[in-house]
Amino acid sequence: MESRLINDLKKIVGEQNILTSKEDLLCYAYDATPGFSHMPEAVVSPADTDEVSRVLILANNEKIPVYPRGSGTNLSAGTVPTKGGIVLLMTRFNKIIEVDDANLVAIAEPGVIVAELNKAVEEFGLIYPPDPGTVTTATLGGTVSENAGGLRGLKYGVSKHYVMGLEVVLADGSILKTGGKNVKDVAGYDLTKLFTGAEGTLGVITRIIVKLVPAPEAKKSMMAIFSNLDNAGKAIAAIIASKVIPATLEILDNATIRTVEDYAKVGLPIEAEAVLLIEVDGIPEVVEKEAAKVTEVLKANHADKIQVAQDAAERDKIWAARRAALPALAKLRPTTFTEDATVPRSKVPDMIRAVNQAAAKYNVTIGTFGHAGDGNLHPTIVCDLRDKAEMERVYQAMDEIFTTAIRLGGTLSGEHGIGLGKLKYMEDQFGAVGIRTMRTIKKALDPNCILNPGKLVGEC
Repeated sequence: MESRLINDLKKIVGEQNILTSKEDLLCYAYDATPGFSHMPEAVVSPADTDEVSRVLILANNEKIPVYPRGSGTNLSAGTVPTKGGIVLLMTRFNKIIEVDDANLVAIAEPGVIVAELNKAVEEFGLIYPPDPGTVTTATLGGTVSENAGGLRGLKYGVSKHYVMGLEVVLADGSILKTGGKNVKDVAGYDLTKLFTGAEGTLGVITRIIVKLVPAPEAKKSMMAIFSNLDNAGKAIAAIIASKVIPATLEILDNATIRTVEDYAKVGLPIEAEAVLLIEVDGIPEVVEKEAAKVTEVLKANHADKIQVAQDAAERDKIWAARRAALPALAKLRPTTFTEDATVPRSKVPDMIRAVNQAAAKYNVTIGTFGHAGDGNLHPTIVCDLRDKAEMERVYQAMDEIFTTAIRLGGTLSGEHGIGLGKLKYMEDQFGAVGIRTMRTIKKALDPNCILNPGKLVGEC
């Protein structure tokens, strides 16, 4: 980048808020996705909406790529600056502006850590439900841009169900405000939803209005062990059919069970084909009734063993297995790919079997766990990025996993986003007309294609 442009950026954000040394730039060349890395030319940390606007005006006039970034915990290479340019680091936008408990909303800047938002609203007896695995480090803006979900997604949904309004700076520097605190608002196009999950390709989010919900009064957790994968799949569907919507309904396959037990020694049966981890929440009377109904359904679908937590310590022990799934698998090899192919919940057993078949066919190690209640599975491939022969097999297995998910009526992503990692499969899911329509929207809002170029919908 020319020195005159660096000087112009310094005038906007201050010399101390722009990084250009090789060592600093290297820290922002990658995110949490293995196999993707590219050096930016500058890292710029704006302090307010006006500074973001001025940076984008400069970048748009000079046709410099801009990559909005929060904590960089995303798993789809969504913040990798593949064309150099500017990484727009939004972590200085870290204020919770308002908690409006009367209207059950909060207003926050995109650099606020999601866990910190929940800590702030907790004193009002409220929660912000989206809870990705990186909740203690992920920024609100990043989770909104990825439309992130988490373990509570089955009952509570994902980010788009809670984002009520946004302030967004468009590619030309103009400032757009969408939505608001109104519970009902059907005026015009739903621009709030358009920018939620857009992965920074349409604008830079600078303020977020989110819906809050009352914190549940009670919770009850249980673990069900199955020696037959199909029975576990039938139990998942039967729980929902019984009119019970658990807060969380997770699954671990046999490969994950074995790895977790070896890693954490939490008492999992290593011969089981599947373990379901379930939690219901709400008012105490309803929780007891729903827990009893879930237990009845599990027995009817031939669960080999059901363990119901009787206190907080037992609840923590049950969830220790789920929390250990990713770190246990990641410990096996130097490189970890955590995907999120999603299928209709009735197809969960078929999807797990297909993943296992791909693992055997291409001789790669894959453990599958995830949000069984909403069909959002996380096939996790552990490998060594330095081994070219192995990586060829890994990418072949990935191809099979994602094409299978689409064949089963599923989607490429339930919560991790598309970024670069799954871009090549997008037309398989959406068709040529779908891709063309999305690129038309991108081009209309970002005619010079400076915002996170090449991501989500490819080149425009």
